[in-house]
Amino acid sequence: MSEVLDRQTTKLRIIDSDIHPSLASERDLDPFLSTRWRKHIAEYGKLSHRPLAGRGTYPRFSPNTARRDAWPANGNAPGSDLDFMRRQLLDRYDIEVGILEPLLDCNLVRNPGLAAALCSAINDWQVAAFTSQERRLRASILIPFEDPAAAVVEIDRRAGDRNFAQIQLTSRSLAPIGQRRYWPIFEAAARHGLPIGMHIGGESGHAPSPGGWPSFYAEDHHVLVHSMQTQLTSMILEGVFEHFPTLKMICIEGGFAWAPNLAWRLDRHWQKMRSEVPDLTMPPSAYMRRNVWFSTQPMEEPERPEELRRTLEWIGWDRLVFASDYPHWDFDDPEHAFPCRLSEAERRAIFRGNAEGIYRL
Repeated sequence: MSEVLDRQTTKLRIIDSDIHPSLASERDLDPFLSTRWRKHIAEYGKLSHRPLAGRGTYPRFSPNTARRDAWPANGNAPGSDLDFMRRQLLDRYDIEVGILEPLLDCNLVRNPGLAAALCSAINDWQVAAFTSQERRLRASILIPFEDPAAAVVEIDRRAGDRNFAQIQLTSRSLAPIGQRRYWPIFEAAARHGLPIGMHIGGESGHAPSPGGWPSFYAEDHHVLVHSMQTQLTSMILEGVFEHFPTLKMICIEGGFAWAPNLAWRLDRHWQKMRSEVPDLTMPPSAYMRRNVWFSTQPMEEPERPEELRRTLEWIGWDRLVFASDYPHWDFDDPEHAFPCRLSEAERRAIFRGNAEGIYRL
């Protein structure tokens, strides 16, 4: 049975690394889009990389992957009403800082100009609708990452704005994200001292599973974790963290119990085949310990809680940040999230201290 954290925990003034805002209406972006792009969307829509028009229409996706109690009284989408978010999350759990992670399809459309325009519009919308109205919220810089040159323009534009805390990527892309075509993004992130928040999901046009298209939502939901492992492996072996040693990356909503196993396996491969990746000066696990953090959501829940403690100890208490995933159905309540006992120092590191350093708070 999960241990209920006492009320002292909520007095930490928690930093929540994963809050999902939503549009009340697609028209919310109109003030931030030019006439050209508003007309384009009305006439041609937003053609994405997904191969099937009906892809992603599991019943649980309809609508907004949200908790049953997450709809505000006005009937708008969960995550769209700031006052309701204040009552249900920020005030309820004493959230001092919350990082917004918009899961909108702006960086997934095939038209590169439209992708850039949508990313910029959503970044403007985050400020207008949320961060300028609520000092506890920080936005993520959405970028058209399949067009790295345009992505760097957007990063450079937002980097000095304290409304933004990180650069957002997804764990699915057209090619493994560590490949050189994406390096301008990492160079810009390192230059500005901004962390990369790699959130689970996205659409690449490829089957989500290496074996093809799954039959069930449970399969599709699980293989999201595989995409995070693939991206992290790519970044390590392609030399991203070697060439940009100050780069910080947070793996968000992708779990974390797989990290030790991945590190052990990559280290052994590196020992045997390091001549193929001569630019790496350290074993892969060393880059993970230096450059990578993990969010706590979704929490791992083994039958024996002490096994979770051993996993956390290997990863490091300084490598984890709390995430609620509000308002989604698998929301983690900070009062109930951990099935194992935490010391006061461990609790403070996870719920607040680690995120303060990563996000420069």
